[in-house]
Amino acid sequence: MEIQTAKEKNAVIVSVQGRIDAVTAPEFEKAISNLIAQGENVFLFNFSGLEYISSEGLRSILATAKQLKPKGGSILFYGLTGPVKDVFKISGFGAIFKIFETREDALK
Repeated sequence: MEIQTAKEKNAVIVSVQGRIDAVTAPEFEKAISNLIAQGENVFLFNFSGLEYISSEGLRSILATAKQLKPKGGSILFYGLTGPVKDVFKISGFGAIFKIFETREDALK
């Protein structure tokens, strides 16, 4: 898994390549927790390069959302494709989080 971050407008864009699974989810969660500790509270996850996400990956996203809630933060997603998009639909994450097709739509 590779994580790249960039600040755009009032959001941190987090681009993830590879897989978020039982092995990589703790690294993913730690990277986002560090950004929250630095005062960031709006995250836009670019999952266009994400090939797979497990239940542990979904749990790490929920843990991040829980961390952001008292700070008034938010998580948005874009670029979901294939199996990752299916997992978000089946798990109900599409009802919990805002999901956009493009970065431009999400930044509006």
